[in-house]
Amino acid sequence: MIIVSYDISNDKLRNHFSKFLCKFGRRLQYSVFEIENSEKILNNIISEIDNNYKKRFTQEDSVIIFKLSTSCKIIRYGYAKNEESGLVIIR
Repeated sequence: MIIVSYDISNDKLRNHFSKFLCKFGRRLQYSVFEIENSEKILNNIISEIDNNYKKRFTQEDSVIIFKLSTSCKIIRYGYAKNEESGLVIIR
C-alpha cells in the first residue's frame, strides 16, 4: 500500500493534485490517499510530481509518500474499521 498525504496552500493547485491522485487510489481523509502498492504506479506518481507539480509547490506546501510493506500492521478505529480488507457482512 502507498499512502500519500499532502498539505497544499493554493486551492487551485490542491484541487488539481487531489484529482490527479483520484486516478490511482481512494481518499482516506481529506488530504490522505490510499493507493495500491505497485512500483509502476509509484513511479508514475513520483514522475508526475517531479515534472508537473514540484516547481509549483511553495515552502508552505508538503507532500509525503509512505510506501508500506505487507508486514506493516494497520489498526483502524471508528468508521475506518469498516474498510478493513476481508470484511464480509451477511444479513
